[in-house]
Amino acid sequence: MAPPSVLMVGTGEYTTGYVGGAASGSDKKVGVVGLTFFDLRRRGKVGDLSMVGVSGSKFPGIRDHLRKNISDVYNGLDVSFQSFPADDKVDPDAYKAAIDALPAGSAITIFTPDPTHYPIALYAIQRKIHVLITKPATKLLFDHLALLEESRKHGVFVFIEHHKRFDPAYADARAKARNLGDFNYFYSYMSQPKSQLETFKAWAGKDSDISYYLNSHHIDICESMVPEYNPVRVTASASQGAAAALGCTPETEDTITLLVEWRRKDDPTKIATGVYTASWTAPQKAGVHSNQYFHYMGSKGEVRINQAKRSYDVTDDEQGLIWVNPFYMRYAPDEEGNFAGQTGYGYISFEKFIDAVTAVNEGRVTLDQLDARPLPTLKNTIATTAILNAGRVSLDEKRPVEIVNENGKWELK
Repeated sequence: MAPPSVLMVGTGEYTTGYVGGAASGSDKKVGVVGLTFFDLRRRGKVGDLSMVGVSGSKFPGIRDHLRKNISDVYNGLDVSFQSFPADDKVDPDAYKAAIDALPAGSAITIFTPDPTHYPIALYAIQRKIHVLITKPATKLLFDHLALLEESRKHGVFVFIEHHKRFDPAYADARAKARNLGDFNYFYSYMSQPKSQLETFKAWAGKDSDISYYLNSHHIDICESMVPEYNPVRVTASASQGAAAALGCTPETEDTITLLVEWRRKDDPTKIATGVYTASWTAPQKAGVHSNQYFHYMGSKGEVRINQAKRSYDVTDDEQGLIWVNPFYMRYAPDEEGNFAGQTGYGYISFEKFIDAVTAVNEGRVTLDQLDARPLPTLKNTIATTAILNAGRVSLDEKRPVEIVNENGKWELK
């Protein structure tokens, strides 16, 4: 069977590294999605590649950027792709034509503003196309559950790109936590510098918030560590002012903290507390692009991880001291000049999705079997969406929000 064709939906920083007519100023100067799939095509794991955005006028610049920063750097790596819409067109619904052009068994990746995840994913699912969605899966719990139902109806695999599950330290910590007794306490923090607000200014505080964008990482990690627990109550708090001063809409939160009560499914008297904090107003020159750490405590022990400084720092006259994270995406070529980042957990996340898609297409695995694995499937990430959605409601309505899960039926109250 031929490897699956892949359509990349969204042409911004995460897909191409191309922002505002130039390479991004973040640690993703050549993107993640495009580079990974160009290499997966070189390795024979995917077939034809395509890309879709809203404005076709960006594609000449994107192609030039990819040629200079990927093809010329990695031994002539093929960076060709079919693009939608045409270079002289602007079409917010171009993703529909791009999906319609895919052969059966193909897949798409969705790296677009949060409110667009649901309609794009639904359109693909209903046409029997496998889907990878960047986190958060959807903003609303109702939409997440609707996608799950549709994916089962049409027999396609939907994977949420929670790449921190494949960070070797986080994955090992998850395994260790399983032997530390009952869940008792979890605290996490993740931040990015104020410069990200320039990248996200078009939607920050309008279409989504920093909790959806960053807290989603650690909430998913926590959910995956304690599958025998349900979240039952969320109370959110936020600080404001810095983002608005940088030109974002006045209601943009700088930092959001979610306080979550968890209860054991088979013994509701066992209660745990989760505290998840995310910010996009960290200092500009903090030395790291993302501060990220958590503390897990069980009844028999605890785990602490700080993944901001990977014991690897670089100092130069222009940037000063920075801590580098090659464990996510390793951009240095190998000894033959080829891309050598296949062991990065950012790359691994996409490869696991493609391997699962291929296995489903070939009839070697079922959707239920994939759900039974510790993968971030739609079914395995319901609690994360419930918490994020409840957090948004809590902020908007200034009250605690209950999460109810009775016999697999989820809702917010």
